[in-house]
Amino acid sequence: MEGVDHLAHERSKTQFDVDEMKIVWAGSRHAFEVSDRMARLVASDPAFRKDNRVMLSRKELFKNTLRKAAHAWKLIIELRLSEEEAGKMRSFVDEPAYTDLHWGMFIPAIKGQGTEEQQQKWLPLAYKMQIIGCYAQTELGHGSNVQGLETTATFDPMTDEFVIHSPTLTSSKWWPGGLGKVSTHAVVYARLIADGEQHGVHGFIVQLRSLDDHMPLPGITVGDIGMKFGSGAYNTMDNGVLRFDHVRIPRNQMLMRVMQVTREGKCVQSYVPRQLIYGTMVYVRQTIVADASSALSRAVCIATRYSAVRRQFGSQDGGLETQVIDYKTQQSRLFPLLASAYAFRFVGEWLKWLYTDVTQRLQANDFSTLPEAHACTAGLKSLTTSATADAIEECRKLCGGHGYLSASGLPELFAVYIPACTYEGDNVVLLLQVARFLMKTVSQLGSGKKPVGTTAYMARAEDLLQCQCSVKEVEDWLKPSVILEAFEARALRMCVARAQSLNQFPNPEEGFAELSADLVEAAIAHCQYIVVSKFIEKLKQDIPGKGVKEQLQILCNIYALNLLHKHVGDFLSTGCITPKQASLANDQLRSLYSQLRRNAIALVDAFNYTDHYLGSVLGRYDGNVYPKLYEEAWKDPLNDSVVPDGYHEYVRPMLKQQLRNARL
Repeated sequence: MEGVDHLAHERSKTQFDVDEMKIVWAGSRHAFEVSDRMARLVASDPAFRKDNRVMLSRKELFKNTLRKAAHAWKLIIELRLSEEEAGKMRSFVDEPAYTDLHWGMFIPAIKGQGTEEQQQKWLPLAYKMQIIGCYAQTELGHGSNVQGLETTATFDPMTDEFVIHSPTLTSSKWWPGGLGKVSTHAVVYARLIADGEQHGVHGFIVQLRSLDDHMPLPGITVGDIGMKFGSGAYNTMDNGVLRFDHVRIPRNQMLMRVMQVTREGKCVQSYVPRQLIYGTMVYVRQTIVADASSALSRAVCIATRYSAVRRQFGSQDGGLETQVIDYKTQQSRLFPLLASAYAFRFVGEWLKWLYTDVTQRLQANDFSTLPEAHACTAGLKSLTTSATADAIEECRKLCGGHGYLSASGLPELFAVYIPACTYEGDNVVLLLQVARFLMKTVSQLGSGKKPVGTTAYMARAEDLLQCQCSVKEVEDWLKPSVILEAFEARALRMCVARAQSLNQFPNPEEGFAELSADLVEAAIAHCQYIVVSKFIEKLKQDIPGKGVKEQLQILCNIYALNLLHKHVGDFLSTGCITPKQASLANDQLRSLYSQLRRNAIALVDAFNYTDHYLGSVLGRYDGNVYPKLYEEAWKDPLNDSVVPDGYHEYVRPMLKQQLRNARL
């Protein structure tokens, strides 16, 4: 059966130009070409094989990852890959490794927080990988509360050095990837103490290991924090623990773009505003939103293809059973996730634009849009990563029993992905930050201070508090203006209601703590509005390709109306829509699922994932699932011998004694 396309019949029904959709998904023709070339490069190289990951012990797994990272670096040098190509290649190798933190956190931290001289000294070494860096912020006792970090950096004016120290067990750095076994250097965040006074948390470049024999330097205790959730998954990464015993570093190894410590130990705020640090945060969170769409689309691709291959029930007289994808219950769970993958892709694209815009404004000393951009990226990071984590698990369930096999690719994808709900800001903590910003925006509405960016709709508060949804027929729910108004009104009314409740409290902080769960819901409503509005904006652009825009319109409407259905309580209780309109929205949603059905396989083909990258027997492009599952099973080390290890010791004696007893 090799070479047969079991999904050919599905692909023959497609009503749009899949090649053009691939370009929409990638973001541009250039991005598509780079992506496609790198994916094939990795998939065709046996050094990057990954189907044996779950069978390796931790030590073998880790060594294997070091080998792949070295092989990737060799290719990057030999093929003279650009930064863009190298980054893409690393993502298709698809294995968490120390290089992720080196390129993704260590280098950006020095770029964002180092002075010109510091960048000239450290970046060339980092770019050539003559030093390997990690990002040591989180501690055993503190993660989200960065201001609560306990590691200290005390300036010693006698020697012109900082003394880095871990005063307590809970001040041990805990979790940084790459730290456990590989990094030679780290950007360490510590409380600055100079002149006997505390000056907040700052970053310091600290060498951890000798560049000759890789042994930890004096005063440094460092190791790996142990196995994490899942079999292969994130266990390819050496997340580490680090303690300092009065480790001395030169004064010029404090990252001093925002604040300098002089030779005399005086702290001087530089002309560079503190807000620049937010620029880096906006950048990192934008990449996390893009990663969410990648992880979600992989899971959806597997579940969609397998739902078309798998048949169950519904056969009369021994004919073919029904494809699982034809059941309404399967469609109503799967298709909103497919729509979400596209929605997150487009909001991720928009965040790229936002990052560029904010950076240009910061360089011109314009900080007006920064608080909104900061709140918006925090909220979207939270929304997309939580939704994606839930969606990968839902896709596993949509694949029935076989989804539980490692060969389905879903358990490992889930285990690798879920830390995203915690790192770079715990998702609930982030939503509370968004809520604070929204409450401030609402409180200023009367003052003539105009809300900007994604909160601009709040300027129309009077209208949105009054407006009645105009839907009379099922088709009315397809109008972008109707959908948008419903989401704006819901978000605004929830925010205003929360603000009114807060005003009842004599102490605002006490009120915020008491109402925090309700505030989180208002923040979610606002963030969902952003995603819906950016999807609608995307559809206003000129999108070439036969039928491409029509499919995106269907996906956009599914995304919005499914949210409306899921949160119908919000829309009804705030009076944005009537029960009759809610039921019309649901009817429209059902009809959209039927329209999407014909194109479901083509829409996941548009992600352009190689079988190697998907890493799933269930999600194979050719749909040849059962023979391959059977083949995979025999590869397990447990099948190396017919009679298992331990049979003679533990099973045989039991069987023999049963026989003896039976004779009595």
